[in-house]
Amino acid sequence: MVPAVIAISEPRTFPARRIFIYWKQSKEPDRAAAAPATTSDPMALVTLRTPTSLDLPPGFRAVALRESGDAFAHACRTAADEGAGTLVWVRRFDVAEFAVILEPEAPLAEARKTLFMGMSATADAIAALCPPERPVTIAYPDTIRFDGGLVGGGRLGWPKRCGEDAVPDWLVFAATVRVSFAGTVEPGQAPTAAALDEEGFEGGGPAMLIESFARFFLRAVDSWQHLGFAPVVTDYLNRLGKDRPGDTLSLSPAGDLIVRPAVGDLERRLSLVDGLKAVAWLDRESGGPKL
Repeated sequence: MVPAVIAISEPRTFPARRIFIYWKQSKEPDRAAAAPATTSDPMALVTLRTPTSLDLPPGFRAVALRESGDAFAHACRTAADEGAGTLVWVRRFDVAEFAVILEPEAPLAEARKTLFMGMSATADAIAALCPPERPVTIAYPDTIRFDGGLVGGGRLGWPKRCGEDAVPDWLVFAATVRVSFAGTVEPGQAPTAAALDEEGFEGGGPAMLIESFARFFLRAVDSWQHLGFAPVVTDYLNRLGKDRPGDTLSLSPAGDLIVRPAVGDLERRLSLVDGLKAVAWLDRESGGPKL
């Protein structure tokens, strides 16, 4: 296994630490999991038109699920066996759904801030494949908006019994991005939601978005390794939407968002842990982004 050394260092608010993420090198072909779709499944024919593999940079190994799969749940369930660098994805045409397994060597309270790197990489992947005049923003901590509409979000998983001061055996960053409404709603029925293909998406489908994420994520890992954690924080904060234009946003050492208004001195603090538990963007019935 080849270690990628990531140094976390934020001069004012983040104490210097080192995290090792081990990428498991493998030449094994992509593997499909979960039961095959039946002919009565309306998504089955669609799956035949989606790619069966991904073009990923070195260090990643793809595990493909059928359209009924859950990338986040599968990655969390198999993380201990699959190891770091495993990227689980679901072969669907309407959403880009994926999860990457990591193995940190820092306490959970510190390693949890990997979310910011994953969120920035996801937002950058969307922006790279869409018109530049359509802004991609993040609503703290884990919701992604495209041109103002909710298009998806990220999640972070770790072992349930891992304490804040203990080193987790694994972490999972996962994201789901809506590429198409796919007939789920009529035009105008979901004014607060967005789908990439209705907003000028220039990619070749969810697979291309996932491949783009992998490249941006590795770039963020390299930046973290050579420049410290400060650039990761800056990239994330630059994507955050503000309630008021004059607000000043920063992150505490625990990853909480601190909002300082332009007028007055009453600052607000939003908890990272509480935000991750809420998963505000997720429709738990459908398993996809809210409409």
